Amino acid sequence: MSADKLNILNFSDRKNVTLHLSWVAFFITFFMWFSHSSLMPLIKSAFGLTGAEVKALLFLNVALTIPSRTLVGMLVDKFGPRLMFSGLLVISGLFCIGFALAQTYEQLAMFRFLLGFAGAGFVIGIRLITEWFPAKQAGTAQGIYGGWGNFGAAAAGFILPALAAFFGGEDGWRAAAGSAGVVSILYAVFFYIKVRNTPKGSTYFSPKKLGPMEVTSKGDFYLYLIMCAPMFLAMGVITWRLSPAGVGLLSESVAQMIWLGLGAWYLYQVSQIYNVNKHNLRTEIPEIHRYKFKQVALLNLAYMVTFGSEVAVVSMLPLYFIDTFEVSIAIAAAMASSFMAMNLIARPGGGYISDKVGRKKSLLITVIGSAIGYAGMSLINSEWSLGLTMAVVVFCSFFVQAGAGATFGVVPTIKRRLTGQIAGLTGAYGNVGAASFLLVYSLSDATTFFTVIAIGCAVVAGLIILFLEEPKGQIAEVLPDGTVELIDVGK
Repeated sequence: MSADKLNILNFSDRKNVTLHLSWVAFFITFFMWFSHSSLMPLIKSAFGLTGAEVKALLFLNVALTIPSRTLVGMLVDKFGPRLMFSGLLVISGLFCIGFALAQTYEQLAMFRFLLGFAGAGFVIGIRLITEWFPAKQAGTAQGIYGGWGNFGAAAAGFILPALAAFFGGEDGWRAAAGSAGVVSILYAVFFYIKVRNTPKGSTYFSPKKLGPMEVTSKGDFYLYLIMCAPMFLAMGVITWRLSPAGVGLLSESVAQMIWLGLGAWYLYQVSQIYNVNKHNLRTEIPEIHRYKFKQVALLNLAYMVTFGSEVAVVSMLPLYFIDTFEVSIAIAAAMASSFMAMNLIARPGGGYISDKVGRKKSLLITVIGSAIGYAGMSLINSEWSLGLTMAVVVFCSFFVQAGAGATFGVVPTIKRRLTGQIAGLTGAYGNVGAASFLLVYSLSDATTFFTVIAIGCAVVAGLIILFLEEPKGQIAEVLPDGTVELIDVGK
């Protein structure tokens, strides 16, 4: 566990086996989650969808992921990654099969919404990798897990159109999408058999209570409440876009009921956060057990503009390339998938740089690079050559994926027993960003869409400069017998 060098091809080392089994599970979840993107031209034709209905599906695709990532993060800290990942693979696989069998737009929309649950799988692996790898390797290991798993979205873009053509006919897309669900269910059984939560002899630290995150100061309590609000606002915006004011998928009365429900849910969340933390608010927490929630808040924003923009961009790129350059479906899907394909090297690269040159510096560089990349993408038009277009897309995607990797290079350094919840909240902000940026796209054009993302990246970079602290020293966790274990998190 303490070796400085990480040799992921050493399969005699159990932690490397766990890493590979984990990223494959994550890969499958993203393959299913983004199965609609490259198949959307075929789905649009099969159901006779309007442009507004297509955009509604894009919103639905990220809606459930927002609350599910926070919920799954809470549950994985309590029940462990082995059980949670296996269960999620089974449930998501069933949803994917349901999506493939949909016969009406309403059924298609329902299963697209439910498949957002697959996007929560990412959070589970973050906690699992944190358990198996030391701090000096955490960024690289998390980057490999996140990058190679994220490639599932790109692989879907390359594989599913070809698989749909192989099956042939009007229902070829159904067979292609459904096969992903079957694979997910089968892998869930294999994963449960092969994976363990921690190395032999290690303690799995769990939160004291099952519920919202613990904080260690009054200021952090109020910041936590503030950071929870955008998740509910994002779900409210999605509801608005699906109401008669948008695409009309929901009636006005149903939309109003959802808004009231979201308001009540937020107030309930506030009460639960207070109940979990009321002792901490009344009692001075020893310095050794404190952590700074501002670190979590900044990671939320960084992931919002990196991974959040990634989800939004990948969702719209295939049709955008078709409309802008009048290329075939296969070429458009391949071009769009290149944005996600960079995950293979960029996200591990971001984690590796985070390990070697510092968490704050690497995150800052990658977010600034993302801002420059999106500014370049805002200039793309039909007069550009495909070569120049792809050069800008690849440049942008490299920094975006590396930024996501650098973000999760910091996550494991904050508080071990809360890693799942921190990852869940940070991951949820990725989907808050996706929903927000897709809203901008639905109300404007691609140029405005890319420009807004570039500005968002620049703002977050400024906040990182001002407020993010470089992780250092050790964090303390309490063993079952009451003794304290110190865990290294940085220099």
